[in-house]
Amino acid sequence: MNHRIIPAGMALAATLLTSVAAHAQSQSEADRLRDALRSATAETRQLEDQRTALQAKVADAEREKAAMKAQVAAAKAEVRKIEKEHREAVEEFNKRLAERDDTLEKWKAAYEEAATVARTKDAERAKFESEATTYKASTKSCVAKNTVLIKAGHDLLQRYRGVTIGETLVAREPVLALRRVEIQNELQTTEDKFLDQKATP
Repeated sequence: MNHRIIPAGMALAATLLTSVAAHAQSQSEADRLRDALRSATAETRQLEDQRTALQAKVADAEREKAAMKAQVAAAKAEVRKIEKEHREAVEEFNKRLAERDDTLEKWKAAYEEAATVARTKDAERAKFESEATTYKASTKSCVAKNTVLIKAGHDLLQRYRGVTIGETLVAREPVLALRRVEIQNELQTTEDKFLDQKATP
């Protein structure tokens, strides 16, 4: 009888042990699953946090992209404005340069004309000065000759004023005609004086 109780107790103990082992094994499996669930939840939360952070970075990048697009568009508009202003400035500069060239050509033509007029006037002045000098010399010569002629004329008049009737008769005396020759010589001398003082142009 004692032999029968022992195996039954052993069987019960083995069953209990098996049950405890199964329960322990089951408990261990549940713990492992709970740990895995906890770990998966933590990883999910971490991934969610990373996704949120990445979404924030993407939003920031999109904002930066939009801002950069706006800056590029503004820069392009500024470049177009500067290019337009540059073209207008170049056109204005070329226009003013052409106007300046036209003005310079006009001034050059006016200067050449003035220089030609000045040269002509200088030539005329030199000619007039030369003519004036010639006229002065000629006038001086004429005045001198006129003085000699006046004196010769005066001497002739004085000579004829002093002629007496006797001298007239002697001059007409036909035989010797000595006085006539003397008078003709005096007249020739006076004529020579007059001819010597003839003004030449």
